Amino acid sequence: MTIHEQVVALESLGATDAELKELNDALASERAALERKRGILSELQEKLDRSRASSDEMEHTRGELMLELRQLGVQLDKSREKLSRCRTEREVNAAQREVEELRKLYRDRELEIQRLSELGQQARGEMAQTQTEAAEIDAELAQNEGQVASRLTSLERDVAAKLKEREALVTRLKPQLYRRYEMILKRRGTAVAHTTDGTCSACHMMLSPMVFQQLMRRDDFSQCPSCNRIIYYKPAPGEAEDSQASGA
Repeated sequence: MTIHEQVVALESLGATDAELKELNDALASERAALERKRGILSELQEKLDRSRASSDEMEHTRGELMLELRQLGVQLDKSREKLSRCRTEREVNAAQREVEELRKLYRDRELEIQRLSELGQQARGEMAQTQTEAAEIDAELAQNEGQVASRLTSLERDVAAKLKEREALVTRLKPQLYRRYEMILKRRGTAVAHTTDGTCSACHMMLSPMVFQQLMRRDDFSQCPSCNRIIYYKPAPGEAEDSQASGA
């Protein structure tokens, strides 16, 4: 296999790997967006469950306080009646203290009930907002999930086709050259570069005159001393046309 054929295969492999990366990035992006929405919906549902549990607990506590308030009201009425029947100053003072203590407990329970009612109203408002947000995302998922699944299937099909193209291109490369290509690709993201004027097309560093002269003979590959990518000589368009005309 000639160097030119190897160059063509390397260029095609590099282009195919770049397309594969774009396709895989698109796949990852689509999947991440879908999972992100599912995650948000799950978080909202968990938040809603916690809010419901908290609201139910507050309502239960409020009910107990309302029962206690009614009992305190009955006790307060009895204490007032008792105060009205007192005959001595000592009895009056004792009954008044009892009434005041019950009034204080009654006011405290009223304040607790009022606070719980406000918190319950706030919790119900937050629950309604959370339900609205969850419903919107759920509807969006229901509407878009089919479209996303279709895009994912299409992208997966494109990836499979590109992988077949890649397999065919790999067979056109010498095993040693392909192993070098794979090693550089993993480290650099791209593995192939060219030079026309002594500058690496990938890292834009100048090659040594000796390396450049060697590449200009177009009988072998080299590696860029700066970025270590596989590098080959690519004539300028006019030079290539002149070479073809002189060889005709």
